[in-house]
Amino acid sequence: MQNPNITILKTEILSDNWYTLNKVTFSVLKKDGTSEIQSREAYDRGNGAVILLYNRPSGTVILTRQFRLPTYINGNATGMLTEACAGLLDDDNPEDCIKRETEEETGYKISKVEKVFEAYMSPGSVTEILHFFIAEYSHEMKIADGGGLEEEGENIEVLELIFEESLKMIDNGEIRDAKTIMLLQHLRLKGIM
Repeated sequence: MQNPNITILKTEILSDNWYTLNKVTFSVLKKDGTSEIQSREAYDRGNGAVILLYNRPSGTVILTRQFRLPTYINGNATGMLTEACAGLLDDDNPEDCIKRETEEETGYKISKVEKVFEAYMSPGSVTEILHFFIAEYSHEMKIADGGGLEEEGENIEVLELIFEESLKMIDNGEIRDAKTIMLLQHLRLKGIM
């Protein structure tokens, strides 16, 4: 259902070099009955999926570490970010996407995933909605080294961490990625780990 108080008047593409940055001009019908014209920029990179692999018997989780330019230019001295495996949907449904990304990035081939929720991660400026998954893993599922796809410029380190240590990494600032924090806390809040 469309919001009857919002009318899109014009959309201009400001950049489509990597993803698409649009300037959207729209009319807002306010509570007092008057209309106001506003403009905002919205970055459209498509929707994505993220997964946290966990192993109850060993009390471990699988995370990744890779260079993230935006964190580097915003004060992260190394630019390296520890995070849950994630990727853009492209033309896949969320479940197929996250299975593919898991194998590419971590080297684990998983067949069963559980969707736990969806969330907008930066709704003031980015259109992306992220589909959140969890899945159990075992060492028998490891079929490759992982590390991502070279043609996509990925250079991903795969980490197997003790779950309790990963929670401490949130407290001490070693894990600063929102999607990862949300999934780690989900495992704790639901009593999964």
